[in-house]
Amino acid sequence: MKKSIISLLFLFHLLLIQTVYSSENEIYKKIDLFGEVLEKINKEYVDEINQSESMDSAIDGLLQSLDPYSSYMSPEVFNEMQTETSGEFGGLGIEVTMESGVVKVISPIDDTPASKAGIKAGDYIVKIDNTQVQGKSLSEAVDLMRGPVGSGIELTVRRRGERKALTFYIVREIIEIKSVKADLIEKNIGYIRLTSFNENSANQIEKEIKSLEKNKDLKAYILDLRNNPGGLLSQAITISDFFLDNGEIVSTKGRKSSENRKWFAKKGDLTKGKTLVVLINYGSASASEIVAGALKDHKRAILLGENSFGKGSVQSIIPLKNRGAIRLTVAKYYLPSGKSISEVGVSPDIEIDEDSDEFRIKTETDNQLNYAIKLLNG
Repeated sequence: MKKSIISLLFLFHLLLIQTVYSSENEIYKKIDLFGEVLEKINKEYVDEINQSESMDSAIDGLLQSLDPYSSYMSPEVFNEMQTETSGEFGGLGIEVTMESGVVKVISPIDDTPASKAGIKAGDYIVKIDNTQVQGKSLSEAVDLMRGPVGSGIELTVRRRGERKALTFYIVREIIEIKSVKADLIEKNIGYIRLTSFNENSANQIEKEIKSLEKNKDLKAYILDLRNNPGGLLSQAITISDFFLDNGEIVSTKGRKSSENRKWFAKKGDLTKGKTLVVLINYGSASASEIVAGALKDHKRAILLGENSFGKGSVQSIIPLKNRGAIRLTVAKYYLPSGKSISEVGVSPDIEIDEDSDEFRIKTETDNQLNYAIKLLNG
């Protein structure tokens, strides 16, 4: 009996070794195949190629085959990304992703060349100047949109509801992100517009809330997260906490146990429990969806507008030896209700299309904001 058990264990161990060896052997065969393909391209392709650029494209293609948000960043792109997070960078002012081989606009940033030109969330960029986007990686398409400040670029886009392609001529500028704007509407409603979640956003919002709270007639707030593509998770957590007294804000779940985390609100609602309406639309993504979702789940706010974008994954920036980096999805966001944001987004309590005339005020064009004011004033 003992010999039989030992024999079975030995056989299992042998099969395990063979399986691992077979798997590794298959991977090495694929690596050899990749080298062979690269060699054939180098020798036979009609035009001479830059092998270094081809390898970069291959790496980027591997990452983008995982999901639309994983990508490779060259040293130059990585350096520019770090500048963007700090709040100032050059470009058009749009947050983009890749969908079905075409660049898709997550949202234009307020008061940037793209926003002023009329680019909208959900637009598909099919052509950049005279270059077709189909078949290019996201990083290649983004590189095509980069250029010297003051230079022009022509974008051809496809838009939902439009039969013909639309063409926009945009001049590149230095993009200075002023992420928070605040105002007092009709003497008793505090309006806070948040355009991105950069490292200064929470401090700016806290300052604006404290200033608005000095008004004795203040009875409610409108938090405008429309066309906000997201940003830093830490800022989303802090800003959610400003409006909550307790409870879970967001959790993440990943393959590694270290990625499984939960964040909770601390006691102290800066707005003292005043009525809160949050405006969202298709351009509200990532960190915006965390804030909107947490406030909705805790019944702290009324969500008004359109369904949000649905970007509920956590990307980690992993530096590489060449001073570049990879952006890799390592976990997914989950709202306090346990629902994932990925691909489904956050739905509003009151759905109002941005272009609807149903609640339009004659002297204004912002249907969603107008309805929010009407709602708060009863």
